[in-house]
Amino acid sequence: MDIKQLKFLVALDETRHFGQAAARCHVTQPTLSMRLRNLEEELQLPLVRRGQRFEGFTEAGERVLAWARTLLAAHDGLYAEAAACRGSLSGTLRLGVVPLSSFDPVPLLQRLHRRHPHLRFVLSSLSSGQILDQLASNRLDVGLSYLDRLDAEHFEFRPLQETRMGLLHDRRHFRFETAPLRWEALVELPLGLLSSGMHFRQSIDHAFRSRGLRPEPVLETDAVHQLLQAVQGGLCCAVMPLPCGLELGEHLCLQPIEDAHTLAPLGLIMRRGEPRSALAEACFAALDEAI
Repeated sequence: MDIKQLKFLVALDETRHFGQAAARCHVTQPTLSMRLRNLEEELQLPLVRRGQRFEGFTEAGERVLAWARTLLAAHDGLYAEAAACRGSLSGTLRLGVVPLSSFDPVPLLQRLHRRHPHLRFVLSSLSSGQILDQLASNRLDVGLSYLDRLDAEHFEFRPLQETRMGLLHDRRHFRFETAPLRWEALVELPLGLLSSGMHFRQSIDHAFRSRGLRPEPVLETDAVHQLLQAVQGGLCCAVMPLPCGLELGEHLCLQPIEDAHTLAPLGLIMRRGEPRSALAEACFAALDEAI
């Protein structure tokens, strides 16, 4: 068994396609398939369910996959730790961010990159539940998420500022004289909202329900850029974090909403258990210096 076989296994899980997994790992598909069969022979277990195409993992394959992720995280962490011992950091910091976060992570990443020029970053937009799951399974180093479902025994965190809300609209299509806006006025508007189940959307729904209001959004999406396009096109207005960290340009306006904030504070999160990434610890240290 070698580290490449474990990378092939994880790539297959993430792409769910033999050809795409091979392309990601820069090998041919026959090579990837052969190396995975060699791994199955060594472990004396069927790991992959095969038909004319990839059909998923066996139960044993799922268990081996979890170990593979842990070993790969430890492998990457070892190199990051060695670089840290030499006085610098290298590798890839994997950061999961909830949609419509009021905290802009870019200045934090810029600070890290200036200090460690060989550091690279992968940012993923994920739900709060996905972030916790992927932190626990070592698929993420750091998460930027809400803290209401956090198990402090297994995760370390740094709370950030409370997330307030405003109404994003295009002045060419909507104008409002009152500031801040009231929720009672918003319910009559054509609204674009994140999909149900997302934490930011749950906070919006709670604000309406607690006032006996029932909005009927004209658009629901899990993609922030589509929400912005709809606002610019005049299809709707959107409830957004205040500030939203976006360049609003000439026509877009973000107007505060009265008594509007998320149900839980936002925070930076990493796992407590080993193996823990030296990159995650450096990210926390950079945040502590900035506060």
